[in-house]
Amino acid sequence: MFADRREAGRQLLERLRHLEPEKPLVLALPRGGVAIGFEIAQGLDAPLDIVLVGKIGVPWQRELALGAVADGADPEIVIDENLRAELAIDERYIEEETKRQLAEIDRRRRLYRGDRPALAVAGRTVVLVDDGIATGSTLFAALRSLRKVGAGKIVLAVPVAPQDALDKLRPEVDVLLCLSSPEPFFAVGAHYRDFAQVSDEEVVALLEARQGRPPDSLPEDAAP
Repeated sequence: MFADRREAGRQLLERLRHLEPEKPLVLALPRGGVAIGFEIAQGLDAPLDIVLVGKIGVPWQRELALGAVADGADPEIVIDENLRAELAIDERYIEEETKRQLAEIDRRRRLYRGDRPALAVAGRTVVLVDDGIATGSTLFAALRSLRKVGAGKIVLAVPVAPQDALDKLRPEVDVLLCLSSPEPFFAVGAHYRDFAQVSDEEVVALLEARQGRPPDSLPEDAAP
């Protein structure tokens, strides 16, 4: 049980300090992952940026992931073909939902980054973080997108995840760090005492604080 995301981030940091000589880039999935990533980036004196991923849900049960699409010049689209065949979901739905998710990714990119370009990934040691894993679909797409743009060494670091999701993601990374993998696994939030939603304003503040452009005012919870 973690007190909150910031404490979980600090626990992960202690297991990642050996990476500091590699001058890693910390990438987080908004919104909850950014609070985790801020602690790690601050402790490693590393830059912090985001990876934007949209979940492609089953039409009649949007919370059930059919796949995901990750941001990029050539967006990475990952579909669970077995689930798609089992549920007889047609290609047209996937195309339309992918377009909708890409439009939402574009909106969030402008909201979180403004006019700042994404930080360069090619050849870098990358630490990809989130506040936990449920199915792993969005992280799978994110990891594939990082490989596509030439990331050097990829470290996936999360506080909590089910073992089956970790098994699915392990081949996609060079190092996988997960602090807790309880069985049975329920919701990610069940493993935090405080799992309050991270606001868009806090995401922006944390990103700007680590990228050397402090905002006029940081939310109290986001102050470094």
